[in-house]
Amino acid sequence: MTITIEVCIDNIESLSIATNAGAKRIELCSSLTLGGLTPSAGFIKQAVKHSNVPVYAMVRARAGDFVFNDQEIKIMLDDIAYMQAQGISGIVIGALTATGSLDLSAIKRFISAANGMGVTFHRAFDLCHNPQDTLEQLIDLGCERILTSGLKATAEAGIEMISSLIIQADKRISIMPGCGVNVLNAAKIIIQTGANEIHLSGKTTRPSLFIANSGVKMGNNAQDDAKVDITDFDKVRAIADLF
Repeated sequence: MTITIEVCIDNIESLSIATNAGAKRIELCSSLTLGGLTPSAGFIKQAVKHSNVPVYAMVRARAGDFVFNDQEIKIMLDDIAYMQAQGISGIVIGALTATGSLDLSAIKRFISAANGMGVTFHRAFDLCHNPQDTLEQLIDLGCERILTSGLKATAEAGIEMISSLIIQADKRISIMPGCGVNVLNAAKIIIQTGANEIHLSGKTTRPSLFIANSGVKMGNNAQDDAKVDITDFDKVRAIADLF
């Protein structure tokens, strides 16, 4: 069984950890704790330079919902143009209307700007009111894959829907399970859905190298200043070893 493991990362330290552990594709983001935002220009450039596997970059101008105004869409189009110039393999997009349908106008502009790069539609899909119709629309638009938890809180909970979507897709588009994937459920998700790729973050933390010299804190939680989120080699390797 050949399964493609995609790992999402939000710092350059995690790139080599993920690829050395067995990731076959990288989703590049900033702010994974917010669901993933567009990575910085420098991060994109360095990731492409140093990665030995395809790198897809998140295109999301801000946190919150996926209902973007025209200014935000223009920002995202500029980001896509930069990503292409840097040699990114693909983009990860999503845009919805206020009523839970695809924002077809925005998505068509994103795909046109991608100009041949791969296109993943991210978990905005899980907020669509009609997943079956949305699947057909994304196929018609030319998307390469859909990242989904099957409209549930986790991919494991969404196995039934994911399996149904894969049957409906009939190899016209890849359905990639993601959210809450770990070594205890990855094989179950793959076997019961019939998916041939899977998405995870596999995160852990390491202690900060900074030696604190005051009581000043940078965020709402002072404990966050004393650690750095990174990819956990063992978590990714354990899943890679399953397949």
